[in-house]
Amino acid sequence: MARNNIRHKEVNIKNKRASFDYAIGDTYTAGIVLTGTEIKSIRDGKASLADTFCFVEKGEVWVKNMYVAEYFYGSYNNHSARRDRKLLLNRKEIAKLEKTGKEAGFTIVPLRLFINDRGLAKLVIGVARGKKEFDKRQSIKERESKRDLARVMQK
Repeated sequence: MARNNIRHKEVNIKNKRASFDYAIGDTYTAGIVLTGTEIKSIRDGKASLADTFCFVEKGEVWVKNMYVAEYFYGSYNNHSARRDRKLLLNRKEIAKLEKTGKEAGFTIVPLRLFINDRGLAKLVIGVARGKKEFDKRQSIKERESKRDLARVMQK
């Protein structure tokens, strides 16, 4: 069977907490260096971006605390669930991330994990600034007003 004919379910894992806790600025799409059992778990949708962040070290971008469940059929080759994973970006993007990541109040946050049309795992990361409590209340009000408006429009 040709590899192109194999259809996988759509994988789109979001970090819902990030948009609530942070004001997102620039976003970048990065590749991830994974082992064989990790990509299989991600294709099964068994990954989480909760409590995850990125950091730049020695000119390389890493994602820390990303959960990828151990693959059920993996043997002694299985991976550890929360290991640091390297992200693949070009030098200009890494330089921008390093510069803004060192500024006070900014952090690099993973937003979405997906599988592209070529079958590769990609991670959308964003430069974020932490929201204050009143900003979070404003976000809740906006979300509820959109929900109420949608409810009224359906009737």
